Amino acid sequence: MITQNTAGTQTASRTSLGAVIAVALIGLGIVFLSGHVQAQTLHDAAHDVRHATGFPCH
Repeated sequence: MITQNTAGTQTASRTSLGAVIAVALIGLGIVFLSGHVQAQTLHDAAHDVRHATGFPCH
């Protein structure tokens, strides 16, 4: 007979919910902060990341 541990299920769902909330807060923070940065600063940051990863941009 297979029994299920309801406490383990609740812990897993709490962990998943915590991860979703953390990712949502980080995403909202990025959107909020990038909305207040000058366009040239964002362009320079994206340009530097492209060079650092070896992606051609010119």
